[in-house]
Amino acid sequence: MHIKKILSTTVLIALVCAVPGTSHAGSLGSDILSMFPKDVGELAYADLKQARQFSWFSQLKEQMLPAKFREFEQFLASAGVDPNTQVTELAWALIPGTATTDTGGGAVPNSEQIVGIALGQFQPSSAEAYFTSKKLPIVKIRTFSLFAFGGGSGPNDLFFFFIDSNTAAFGQRQQLEKMIGARYGEAQGLYANTNMSSLVDQANGSGMVWAVLNPAYTRLAMQQLVPETSQFPAAGQLTSKLKAMTISINGSSGVDAKFEAVCGSTDDANTFAALLQAGLMYRKYQVGNKNPELGQLLDSAQVTPSGDRLDLKLSLTDDQVLSLIRRNTFAVAM
Repeated sequence: MHIKKILSTTVLIALVCAVPGTSHAGSLGSDILSMFPKDVGELAYADLKQARQFSWFSQLKEQMLPAKFREFEQFLASAGVDPNTQVTELAWALIPGTATTDTGGGAVPNSEQIVGIALGQFQPSSAEAYFTSKKLPIVKIRTFSLFAFGGGSGPNDLFFFFIDSNTAAFGQRQQLEKMIGARYGEAQGLYANTNMSSLVDQANGSGMVWAVLNPAYTRLAMQQLVPETSQFPAAGQLTSKLKAMTISINGSSGVDAKFEAVCGSTDDANTFAALLQAGLMYRKYQVGNKNPELGQLLDSAQVTPSGDRLDLKLSLTDDQVLSLIRRNTFAVAM
């Protein structure tokens, strides 16, 4: 997945997973969270069981899902694992690789690997029997069988394995080995990163979809949310001092999203709020004629500074989401 599409994907998954009616906040147990590597840059969660109740879930998913992941779904299905019915909850993390420096001197990631955990009901023995019969690549690590998507030799090849009949893990081999090491206490997991884990504990259960971003991914997120703010001279320095971001999504009669950025100071939050409002207004006029529904969404955005925090709230009705889908607003080329 190209690094410039990370935030888009996170937001789109969040929108996909919002359902009509009163949503219930989803949470993960510490036994699951503790297996994620210490050096995660973004960690997110989605309750897919709830998402599938939404009438437009399938068409939005089809519009935003990268071809690579469609192929991965088909690959899993051939092994007897149907992500569309067997997976009820999903958590995933991005681990940054190389980074570049933005205009304000802050580092932003330009490559990453992914690791995730799927919760549901699985039949590990059937999957292993399939791989064995087809003579497909299987890597043994401790008691786990890692099944390869592709040749299994490339650094970015995806693998998956079953922790038990209710828990499966997926990602690049390097990150899965870290996950296994953390499970056995041989490698540092998420809770060794106190800054990240404390924010994860706060976000956990805050919505049916939630996410936490570290400083580098927060800078990237703000650049992608409202790229127009980069035209203001002060934006670079303010962005370079961002400390974190949390995202929570809830559904009632539509979709309610909250993005909360932790800024360098109260003054930074107030200044950033003004820049963000100006950027949103500029973006609204850019898309107004081509995509009026998106313009209405941007116009309704609420930007509120509070201490060193900056909150951005977005609300969409069901009709707005359907209109945005019809205009291919959520199509992401990856």
